[in-house]
Amino acid sequence: MEESEKRENAWIGDAILALFAREWILKQTDIEPGQRIEVFTGMTSNRFLACIGEPTLMESQIGSIYAKEGLPAAFQHIETHILPVFEKQRRNATRSVRSYRDRR
Repeated sequence: MEESEKRENAWIGDAILALFAREWILKQTDIEPGQRIEVFTGMTSNRFLACIGEPTLMESQIGSIYAKEGLPAAFQHIETHILPVFEKQRRNATRSVRSYRDRR
């Protein structure tokens, strides 16, 4: 894949990931409205994506799947490959905060 094609797919993949994140956040009962932006940023940031792989490549894969197979397939890819890592990090962060509070 050429660099320009990778970047174009990443541009679309970023938008698909953002849509997935927003829909997922709205379904979560433990995320209050005031926390939505923080959770959204956490799930879609390059810093988070770098935990899985090179961010542009991660977004490019999403965009490529979307172009070839449609939105449901792209969402399934996110649900299978990205969401589990995000949820694990979120659980670990929550535990860390609780542990810190308990020590005080």
